[in-house]
Parts: sequence; structure tokens; C-alpha cells
Amino acid sequence: MWIVPEREIADLLTRDASFEAVENVFAAMAAGDAYNFPVIREAIGHEDALYGFKGGFDGVGGTLGLKAGGYWPHNLEKRGLINHQSTVFLFDPDTGKVAAMVGGNYLTALRTAAASSVSIKHLARADAKVMGMVGAGHQATFQLRAALEQRAFEKVIGWNYHPEMLPNIEKVANEAGVPFEAVELDGLGEADVVISITSTFAPTIMAEHISAGTHIACMGTDTKGKQEVEAALLARASVFTDEVAQSVSIGEAQHAIAERLIAVSDVTQIGAVINGTHEGRTSKEEITLFDGTGVGLQDLAVSAAIVRMAIEQGVAIEVDF
Repeated sequence: MWIVPEREIADLLTRDASFEAVENVFAAMAAGDAYNFPVIREAIGHEDALYGFKGGFDGVGGTLGLKAGGYWPHNLEKRGLINHQSTVFLFDPDTGKVAAMVGGNYLTALRTAAASSVSIKHLARADAKVMGMVGAGHQATFQLRAALEQRAFEKVIGWNYHPEMLPNIEKVANEAGVPFEAVELDGLGEADVVISITSTFAPTIMAEHISAGTHIACMGTDTKGKQEVEAALLARASVFTDEVAQSVSIGEAQHAIAERLIAVSDVTQIGAVINGTHEGRTSKEEITLFDGTGVGLQDLAVSAAIVRMAIEQGVAIEVDF
């Protein structure tokens, strides 16, 4: 069994490698070559934490495993730890023996950012110039760095529940040489692309906040009841996701489905766009929405790549287990 500690991940994993792994997994899922297991996610009644398991099997890549972890909202304030905590376990699909344990925190941040970045590549307008951010925490910085690589953005605008955190994403914009402006929510209409990375149970982004032609990626922690955008916005948009079953049960589509504003058949796997079996965006005026629920196969694909690199570079720890 190989162990790759959290401290090694940042030196092993690049945004490009994460993007490629996630894009390939989305394509494999849509082609029926890989599938995710049902998600378990619970509010545990302690520290306001959300905890759960995501797993899957990629028959082509030979990857089997799960990620355990979740969201501890008070970690940063109380302990100086990031709020998202997780660990990935890989198993040998031929024998069932555990093959590797990989620190999942940095990995989760990069693969989550890669998912929204993939959605921007395949669904945003080619002439998108203004990038909008809702959320300014740890994950938001990863989201913005990855997003800015997908289009020639000329401006970043941002809003956060706690405005004092906006310098986190302003710093990322400045590093990329893109000016930043803090806005109110009704100022999001200027954005051509919006990423929402919040953990909320009431909508922050309303339908009237979004202009025609915008691409929105909803990337906050998914669980029963979560909601980042108004359900009416999904009725106005063409809705895409990584995993339809998760989107309609614990993701952003759950409320629009419950209110009968859209049907399950209105939600499309983004892998179909990647594979060319769905046309994706059809006009400059169309609103596209990507619900990134975060699937186990993303974590497994990226983890498998990390283990290979860690072994090659001599930083993986081998134990007899």
C-alpha cells in the first residue's frame, strides 16, 4: 500500500494535469465507460459539519476507490485549518486490496476548480471578457486561477457574504494582471461567466442578477437542501452537470425539479458536450449553467495520477498493510 501525504500533493499536482484528468473522466462517464456509486452525505450534528463518501469505478482506467470527508465550516476560525477536509482511498480492482491512501484537501481544491474550468472551456461564449465570482474563501482562489486560463478575461468582479475576504480573490486577479472590482449582487449582470463557490441553503444569485449569454458554474458543497441560485434561473438556462443523479438529488437542480420548473431530462452530462454527442451552447444569448456536484471519479482519477508521480519521484510511502 502506498501513502501520499497531504504535504506532498502541491508539488506533484498541476492545474493542467487536474484539468486533463477531470475532462477525460467526464467524457468516460458520458460514454458509459465509468460510473459513480451513490453518494452518502450527512449533517452529522457536530461542528455543523457535512460528512460523506463518494466512490466509483472506471473500467477503462482501472481505478476503484472512494473519497471520505466533507466540510467543517468552523475549522479556519477555530483551528487555522481549511474547512474542506478529505482523504482518498484507492483499491486494486482485481483483488479488492487497498492500494493507496492520498491526502485529499489540495487535490479536492484543484479538481473542483478543474471541473468549473472544463465547463467554461466547453460552454462559455468565446468572447467572454468579464469574470464574476460569488464566494471568496480558500476554494474560490483555486476556482479563479483555473477560470482565468480559459478565456481572455479583461476584468474580474466579485461579491462575498463577508466583504473583508474579497482581497483573497483580488490578489489572484492581480497576479494574472486582470483588474478587480467588488460589486453588489445586482452588479453580476456585467459578468459573462460567473462561478458560485458557497455553501448555502438559500439562493444568493437570483434570476434577475444574470444577463443573457452568461455561463454560470455552481460549485459549492452539495447536500440535500443546498442552494446557490434561484430555481427560476435554471428554468431560464440550459443545464449541464457532471452527474445527473447527484444534480437532481443533492445538487443545484434539486429545487427546480421539486418545483417542476425543469425535468430530469433537461439536465445534460457535460461529458456529452466533450464527446461531441451534444452541441452544448447554441447561441450567444443562451444562458448555460453547470452544476458541479463533485463526483468520486474525479477524485480517483486525479489521485491515481498523483500516486504514479509520487512513486516515480520517490515521495510515496510504502507500508505493509
